[in-house]
Parts: sequence; structure tokens; C-alpha cells
Amino acid sequence: MPIDFLKPVSVPDQQGGRMGWFRAVCAVFGGLAVAYSAMTLLVVLVPGDKTHALFIPFLFTPLAWACTGLWISLSRTRLQAVVRSCGPTLLFSLAAALLI
Repeated sequence: MPIDFLKPVSVPDQQGGRMGWFRAVCAVFGGLAVAYSAMTLLVVLVPGDKTHALFIPFLFTPLAWACTGLWISLSRTRLQAVVRSCGPTLLFSLAAALLI
């Protein structure tokens, strides 16, 4: 079956206390990608002069990065970590590309 390759990554880890390198990397870089794509969408959505609209994402990117990194790191499985890091990034990027 084509879904058999997803079984190892969709099973929750046996040791709940260990986070694992994969989820840590997904949390750091996925959180960064989600935060930057969300802030890019925010710049596109703010009406008016874009130079003044750059200050809001500049201040809120670290907060968004920390919140999304925590959200991704709390995922139960590796597959859920990948979906949490790639899904919103693609959604925000597509929305920004369509609005430009």
C-alpha cells in the first residue's frame, strides 16, 4: 500500500520525556518559516505605505516564532510535526502570493 511508508512516522514515540532531534529541528526551522510567512502576509494585508507596515512584523516575528516553535514541538508524532511546520507555511505563502 502507498501509505505504509507513513507508519513509522505516524506512531507516537515510546518515550514521552524525550523530544527527539527531528521534532526539535522541525520546531526551530518550521517555526521560523511559519513566522516569516505569516509576517509577509501581514505586510501584504496592511493597507497604506509599506515602509510603516514593516515595523509591526519586525516586532512580532520573534513572538510568532516562539509560539509556533512551541506548538510544533508539542506534537505527538513526527508526521504531525512535519504537517504543523509545512501546512501553515504553505497556506500563508500561497495567500501572500495570491494577494500580491
